[in-house]
Amino acid sequence: MASDPYLIESFLEMMAAERGAALNTLEAYRRDLSAFSDFAARRGGLTGADTEAIRAYLARLDDAGFAPRTAARRLSALKQFFRFLYGDGIRTDDPAVSLEGPKRGRPLPKVLTVSEVDSLMQAAQARLMASKSPRHVRLVALLEVIYATGLRVSELVKLPVSSARGDARVLLVTGKGGRERLVPLSPPSKTALTEYLKVRPVFLEQAGDRGGAYLFPSRGKAGHLTRVRFFQLLDGLAVEAGIDPRRVSPHVLRHAFASHLLNNGADLRSVQQMLGHADISTTQIYTHVLEERLQALVRDGHPLAKVT
Repeated sequence: MASDPYLIESFLEMMAAERGAALNTLEAYRRDLSAFSDFAARRGGLTGADTEAIRAYLARLDDAGFAPRTAARRLSALKQFFRFLYGDGIRTDDPAVSLEGPKRGRPLPKVLTVSEVDSLMQAAQARLMASKSPRHVRLVALLEVIYATGLRVSELVKLPVSSARGDARVLLVTGKGGRERLVPLSPPSKTALTEYLKVRPVFLEQAGDRGGAYLFPSRGKAGHLTRVRFFQLLDGLAVEAGIDPRRVSPHVLRHAFASHLLNNGADLRSVQQMLGHADISTTQIYTHVLEERLQALVRDGHPLAKVT
């Protein structure tokens, strides 16, 4: 009978090949399944564990103080894994099929206001006015592009140089699972990219051959600007803009992009496409913005909404 590590690797190979799961997703599945494998070692392992073993595991997570969101994620991994074993005939049953995850509230996304984003932009421009350093030109471009497009930080730093050649009005972005999407650029972001391309050779010279394919080359091993470095740059800007750095991150700017669009009349489906969400249920975390806007429309526009 196949060992637990072998079964986990087989499952991960299937997720990568058939569903295009990203590397970070595969690593999360590996950790979650390995944790359950350790727990179920005395209960028959992954091929012998029954429904009660999974219930006991979830109870253990609860006793250990794990958040409902974490427990739900681990159960989701187990459900997909046991469905895979059943489908491949490795097991004759699916012990997770009848289980439901713990109830969990979905937190609202952390968002900056339009004026706070503007303060970040002004701080970046102030640096540029004080010094025409290429790194400040790059910082303005990074900030304008991420707010104009809502890209994930991993998508931003790995953008190919081809995405900004010519008079680009849109970016062709490769997202999770290798899915491609087109995201329009705003006039300020196009201008910032044009200015950045003039100084890009400075960073390319530092990066060498490794950075040639990337829009934002860097001297690091990856050949492109790292996520960590961009986080650090945002921290410094937040301080200069008078914003708590703990409230600012690339993902918060992604949330701001979506929320500000919806608040100004964009529809949920269009925002889903621009964010690269495979399922609109993921985008529905922003429905509170739509609800607030609809309430305002009724309050300000309905003839009977005003109390006299």
